Amino acid sequence: MRQGEIFMANLNPTRGNEQRGLRPVVIVSGNAMNDHFGVVIVMPLSTKIKKYAGCILLKKDKINNLKQDSEVITFQLRSVSKDRLTKKMGNISGDQLHELKKKLLEVLTY
Repeated sequence: MRQGEIFMANLNPTRGNEQRGLRPVVIVSGNAMNDHFGVVIVMPLSTKIKKYAGCILLKKDKINNLKQDSEVITFQLRSVSKDRLTKKMGNISGDQLHELKKKLLEVLTY
């Protein structure tokens, strides 16, 4: 499991307004963490595009293998057990990963 990869993940059970269900997530934790711990840090994706500040849009393509355009919900960042990740779907580009990190900094700052 590497930074920038997209996996299907089972995010249930959840509480309150957390993103739930079986959905794609993008791994944002660093590869040293990914290699040595049983958890990864992910951001969930949603096909309900709401254009929230701090989120980015991923257009479906052959690299990410998404079935629909999706929004990465940066403010729903969470650590999950690797056991929650069921299937690798694809990857985001280096530019998209850089943009995600920039947007996360905005979310943490404001």
